[in-house]
Amino acid sequence: MQRRGKRPNFVRRQQKEHRTNDEITVPEVRVVGENVTPDVYPIKEALRMAEEQAVDLVEISPNATPPVCRLIDYKKFLYEKKKKEKENKAKAKQSEVKEIRFTPNTDDHDIEFKAKHAQKFLEDGNKVKCYVQFKGRAIMFKDRGELLLLKFAERLAEVGALESMPKMEGRRMIAIFTPKKK
Repeated sequence: MQRRGKRPNFVRRQQKEHRTNDEITVPEVRVVGENVTPDVYPIKEALRMAEEQAVDLVEISPNATPPVCRLIDYKKFLYEKKKKEKENKAKAKQSEVKEIRFTPNTDDHDIEFKAKHAQKFLEDGNKVKCYVQFKGRAIMFKDRGELLLLKFAERLAEVGALESMPKMEGRRMIAIFTPKKK
């Protein structure tokens, strides 16, 4: 027999990150926070202290023995935590991979010019991918391309390190440089 009509809407409760107040089931907790002497208290005493200060008892470190709880407004705690994570994410720099292209017949002056750009990229903390593009019959001069990339690596030795020796990928010979730590 089939049911007709709408299916019941199940409301999913969002899983909390931290247990608060009555959700904490251990007999004793270490309580920290403002206007409190940090110490181990029975759970009922800790809940009473939270009620007196009109804040929540939030379990910060559940794996400690006894678990560490903080007396704080839970909504404010979550807001500050989210704000701190956002700041840390903004501070973390995403490194990019900058590309520099050569041909087997690239002149010394052009190599110097491109080396200055590569040096600036490496100083900014980015990786540099250099490649020699072989077109048509130029593929016969693989040794020239390898020499060019090794000369380039020598020029960038003080600011960047060569990840691996130049290698062929299709019609390109590739070398990748990473910035040296300061």
